[in-house]
Amino acid sequence: MAFFSKLRERLTRSSTKIGAGLDDIVGDAPEAPPAPAGELPAPVATPHPQPVQPGIVGRLFGRGEAKAEEPRRALDDEMLEELEDMLVQADLGVDTALRVTANIAEGRMGRRVSSTELKELLATEIARIMAPVARPLPIYPKKPQVVLVVGVNGAGKTTTIGKLASQFRAAGKSVVIAAGDTFRAAAVEQLQVWGQRAGVPVMVAPQGSDPASLAYDAMVRAEAEGADLLMIDTAGRLQNRQDLMEELAKIVRVIRKKDPDAPHNTLLVLDATTGQNALNQVETFRKLADVSGLVMTKLDGTARGGVLVALADRFGLPIHAIGVGEQIDDLDAFEPDEFARALVGL
Repeated sequence: MAFFSKLRERLTRSSTKIGAGLDDIVGDAPEAPPAPAGELPAPVATPHPQPVQPGIVGRLFGRGEAKAEEPRRALDDEMLEELEDMLVQADLGVDTALRVTANIAEGRMGRRVSSTELKELLATEIARIMAPVARPLPIYPKKPQVVLVVGVNGAGKTTTIGKLASQFRAAGKSVVIAAGDTFRAAAVEQLQVWGQRAGVPVMVAPQGSDPASLAYDAMVRAEAEGADLLMIDTAGRLQNRQDLMEELAKIVRVIRKKDPDAPHNTLLVLDATTGQNALNQVETFRKLADVSGLVMTKLDGTARGGVLVALADRFGLPIHAIGVGEQIDDLDAFEPDEFARALVGL
């Protein structure tokens, strides 16, 4: 199954939430005010239109049946306010919601729109926000290209590293993984499983040892073997940010002894189920590390997929990939049009 077919299938909580919200907004159209004296009231659609009797050709080919028309509602200030509230609840954030609704309203005030038309308009605006940040992880001729992966524990760092390593390996790239979260045995074991699955070597160190030392040794090995990429996992403990900042700074300082330009990419992995908290994590990790791009995981398990739109609108950081499951092909490059349509339920 193609990745974005899976996305449409699995991004049900967000798309159901937003799609149902749009249906409700249009369906809750206020009653038309009474016509002023001396004026004829505007024609109103008959609640139960009489079916059109099809001719013989229509009966033969299944045409001629009268189709029930979608409800429509005039785009006015009240409707825009409802739309803003719904988008905020879907985790697009206040600023993004205001900007999106303003763009939808431009040149359309007073026009009667259906729910489907509103979804199309919303998808277009979301795709417009997302298009500038939809960029795959860049591959440089420099060997080894060092990719430092950061994020809080539980966001999906080790799984993302394993999937990316497997995909790069399948594309003909040689990869080395460094299990730099030396304080969590589970993270090391998970990377080893992915390494075996992908045929990628995973360098480990005794639990509690210095992650910077492991990163340096991994640089030496990757350089000696002519590896295309070195992916370094890191700890994600935010309880003591000072310790984490010092740890990340030391890793960068040590690997720059081998390559002054390393790391060439610093990926921040975010868990979509955390909703607006993802914005706080971006703020924090941009202070801890020079984040160059984002990966969003677990979009299949949340009603908060709209946070990805807020991230794009607020930070403008490249979104390299999104994940919708645990399988190897459940992580793929971000495609804004497909994502926008899946998010609004189209």
